[in-house]
Amino acid sequence: MSRNSPNSASPAHHVGVVGAAARFWQRSYAADYVTLGFLTAAWLLVQLIDPFHRMISLDNRAIQYPYATHERVPMPWAIIYAGIIPFAILLAWSAMFRPGVQQTQATVLGLGVSLILTSLLTDLIKNAVGRPRPDLLARCQPARGTADAALVPWTICTQPNHGLLHEGFRSFPSGHSSFSFSGLGYLSLFFCGQMHIFRPRADLGRCLLALTPLFCALMIAISRLDDYRHDVWDVTSGSILGLAVCWFSYRRYYPALASVRCDIPYDKTDFVGADGFGKLDDEEQAQSRPFIPRDGPSDEVYRLQDTGEVREDYSS
Repeated sequence: MSRNSPNSASPAHHVGVVGAAARFWQRSYAADYVTLGFLTAAWLLVQLIDPFHRMISLDNRAIQYPYATHERVPMPWAIIYAGIIPFAILLAWSAMFRPGVQQTQATVLGLGVSLILTSLLTDLIKNAVGRPRPDLLARCQPARGTADAALVPWTICTQPNHGLLHEGFRSFPSGHSSFSFSGLGYLSLFFCGQMHIFRPRADLGRCLLALTPLFCALMIAISRLDDYRHDVWDVTSGSILGLAVCWFSYRRYYPALASVRCDIPYDKTDFVGADGFGKLDDEEQAQSRPFIPRDGPSDEVYRLQDTGEVREDYSS
């Protein structure tokens, strides 16, 4: 039986409360809100888990750096810079340009998913890897008489503050770096889409404005090197993780930046049918079809003619 048959067993075909709820679930962002709540709960549970403790050697110079009591960018400020400020900017944009409830929801949801998913993945990897921080020995305060040239367990540490000690084994990847690039990177992608910076001959000012959040994220990541909380490998890996997740989250709601409609999110009513199945978007359809040359230019991507500039034929 065809899945589009009126006799389909899909709940969306039912009448009454069940059918209405199924159609609302398919055509709204309710599923994303619920999933975001589960991701948040999972992240909170991960905070209760102690990391894996790798064996250490006291003569390892990579973990002999001093412990910085005053961080250049403490975690509360990282949350403000990469989470609250981008959220406030998106709300201000919504209030000024009034894009509609659907676009505002998609934009804010994308930011929330990017931040929470990045935080969850980062902390899961931190706990699983258990890599010592560059300032681990300053946190550890090894017991007297511990052998210098031998691998020893973390139990030789005399640090009474267990939270401070356990954080010393959460070096990889950098949480500040992944969080800052997930939030500010998403904001940068949003600016790129709204200002169409990939259109032909986009002015330099727009491009620089769109890249400003990425520069701010880079400065936050570099501060972790200055504080001896991470090494270059930790910061680089965290930055890549944050960029990957923010790109994934942005593209779930918005078209590619090369599209002429990159400033408008996907409309769920155009993708979800009554049976719960969605249709491919234009880009995916084009990739799944064999290439057929056409006489006229496509309106799905930017063309040089869009700028209104016509070049003369040199042969005339």
